[in-house]
Amino acid sequence: MFTHFSVTGCSLELLRTGERGIVSFCKSQNETILKNLILMGIKPGIAITLEQHFPSLLIKVGNTSLTLDIESVRAIYVRVIDN
Repeated sequence: MFTHFSVTGCSLELLRTGERGIVSFCKSQNETILKNLILMGIKPGIAITLEQHFPSLLIKVGNTSLTLDIESVRAIYVRVIDN
């Protein structure tokens, strides 16, 4: 009755440790958050790997590891890449 489906896009907050995604878009009412994400190199088309969730969210962009606050994490939406 049900067909198989998978989530191919989601908020960065929903990725599991070790999962990778391509940034689809960034959305926030706060212009400062959006500007900071661009300054960190986080923009559509960039690959991100989630390295850890706790105690803080750590992502890898290229060869750089970045720690993000929860508001920034919730502003980033990714298309999940099969590992």
